[in-house]
Amino acid sequence: MSTLLYHLGHWSAKHKGKVIIGWVLILFLAISTALTTGIKFEEDMSIPGTKSKEALEIVQDEFSNIISDGAQVRMVFKTGESETFETQSVQETLTEILNKIGKIKQVERVTNPLEMGTISENRKIAYTDIVYNVEASKITENSKNELYRIAKQSTNKGIQAEISGLEEDTGFSSISEIIGIIAALFILAFTFTSLLTAGLPILTGIMGLGVGLGIALIGTNIFSISSISFTISIMLGLAVGIDYSLFIISRYRQFITEGNSIKESIARSMATAGNAVIFAGITVMIALAGMSVIGIPFMTTMGLLAAFAIFVVMMVVITLLPALLSLLGKRISPSNKNKLLSALTPKSKETSKDSNKWGRFVTRFPIPILLSGLILTALISWPALDMQLGLPDAGQKPIDTTERKSYDILAEGFGKGINSQLVVLAKTNQSDNPMEDYQKLFANLKKLDSIERVIGPIPTESGEFALFNIQPKGGPNDQNTIDLVHEIRDNAETYKDKFHLQTMVTGNTAVNIEISEKLNEALPLFASIIVGLALVLLTVVFRSILIPIKAVVGYLMTLAATLGFTVLVLQEGHLSSIFGNMEPGPILNFLPIFATGILFGLAMDYEVFLVSRMREEYTRHGNTHNAITSGLKYSGVVVSAAGLIMIMVFGSFIFQENHMIMSVGLALAFGILFDAFVVRMTIVPAVLKLLGKHAWYIPKWLDRILPKVDIEGEKLLAQLEKQDNEKIRKAN
Repeated sequence: MSTLLYHLGHWSAKHKGKVIIGWVLILFLAISTALTTGIKFEEDMSIPGTKSKEALEIVQDEFSNIISDGAQVRMVFKTGESETFETQSVQETLTEILNKIGKIKQVERVTNPLEMGTISENRKIAYTDIVYNVEASKITENSKNELYRIAKQSTNKGIQAEISGLEEDTGFSSISEIIGIIAALFILAFTFTSLLTAGLPILTGIMGLGVGLGIALIGTNIFSISSISFTISIMLGLAVGIDYSLFIISRYRQFITEGNSIKESIARSMATAGNAVIFAGITVMIALAGMSVIGIPFMTTMGLLAAFAIFVVMMVVITLLPALLSLLGKRISPSNKNKLLSALTPKSKETSKDSNKWGRFVTRFPIPILLSGLILTALISWPALDMQLGLPDAGQKPIDTTERKSYDILAEGFGKGINSQLVVLAKTNQSDNPMEDYQKLFANLKKLDSIERVIGPIPTESGEFALFNIQPKGGPNDQNTIDLVHEIRDNAETYKDKFHLQTMVTGNTAVNIEISEKLNEALPLFASIIVGLALVLLTVVFRSILIPIKAVVGYLMTLAATLGFTVLVLQEGHLSSIFGNMEPGPILNFLPIFATGILFGLAMDYEVFLVSRMREEYTRHGNTHNAITSGLKYSGVVVSAAGLIMIMVFGSFIFQENHMIMSVGLALAFGILFDAFVVRMTIVPAVLKLLGKHAWYIPKWLDRILPKVDIEGEKLLAQLEKQDNEKIRKAN
């Protein structure tokens, strides 16, 4: 691979114009085609084959006469302190508002609370259900804006109106990307002491991201792709593109300072850092694609889309970046002309030594540092033992949003369970009097402690099926609501024997509960696959037994700390004021699996970039101490900068209103912070110092059968150095 990349670097540098124009054309075609074909996100996050999903499909088929295929939105009303919905003027205002809603384009029908009885006991809170003639994703912005305008008019007339159920925009906010890019620019400028050089990784990352996501948008017309998957791909593609470019540019500048020509420096940086980038990118892609093994469609799509984005970014980095380097030449070579940025760059007092202060500190106190790292990990990870998975509901949104206000007003008027309604589907088992059996089931359900009220039975015309609408006492993610779903399911055999009825529980709340449980069950299997993959890959790369084990333990520490921190902030509500005063609630159900895959790929990236340099030094001189300090000095700066860039890009998504995006951004930003600076830059060198030469031990029989993988292109560099020496000898 090193030789191939060496020649690719030469070719891209030589044909820089063609390469640059080629990628610009590809970007233009991808974006223009995406805009022409349109964007069709599919937000279905259900799992086929689950009991709740099967029941929901039966309900949609058998009760199609009373259940619309279109989207359903709820508007909640609350009167002033001195008025109720029995006041004549309030009723007239409400009727006027409902008539306006009914005239909105795409609205099929609107229920009247005065007729349907959807009014609270104190007669001060009511709600209407607005049924559209199109699915949620096809409601136009004009239709949404008109509904919001009518709600504002209602509030101005003395009846507070809030809306819930309109499809939330889970796509990306350009502000997040801009913040992340600006932060990355400052970090790169600090690292390279050059604004021009700092802009190059960002340009490359944006180009790769643009091409990949342009193609992905075209794919929304063919495949089922959610907007959350698209946004996560943006996070990863942008961060990875900048990071990988950073590694190659750093190596290019090193070769330039050694006296190589521009094209030769480009080729050698591709053969070394480019080779490591390929390995790192493939590792991340495997981890992401590995999500497909858990058999959950939306997770498979999410992983594959992110893997595709990284693949495109990686291709851009190894082809476009060499062309751009050739175009700019020595203008991005190391220089002290920028005195301000140069002054900000930390320098070791002992620049002649292959070490820095941090390397000397870590290797001097390895035991205290290791113990401190373990204690810190344990403290941060502890809350993960109480992790509860779920899907965010409107009750976790910021208090100033209309969805949150609607949620709170409904809970105030009708109880928390109004936001977590369940549906029990009953099917008669060839009974002579199915309605009598349905009534018996109704009476039995009313006796359950966790149920606030039951409405039903609502039978089909044939009487074969009947529905029961259940309002639990708890909210959507309350434990007693989860227990209620299990209790009704556990009683299915009793209902079959006593009432001759087959029963199933469904509804959005039940579907979400089952999705969370399935994802929780899949986590151990996925984590086991990831750990096994890590052991195999790192054993091949580092020709060692203990280093892969150490790397995997470090990864598991990162994962545990990340989950513990997310529970601490998102579930328990600590530090919530820093992150936008979000309401505590369950952890996003797919977050643990997603974090497991992403953090594995990125943790292995940092492990390879850092420890491979240490191994290179150890192979040359056989001194573990010098290998550690040299690796921290030369690769540690780059890994630190790469980690900071990742943190800034992921962290820029934390302050989005969308809870899913915020959760993912928070988890990944903290995960990279912990892995890069606590595990890789601190614990790893401390452990290597304690292991000494034993860290690099591998049985001879295993060394013989393992494939040879030259991540850093050492063999090619040795061959090129030999050729250079031969040329010098002949010239003399």
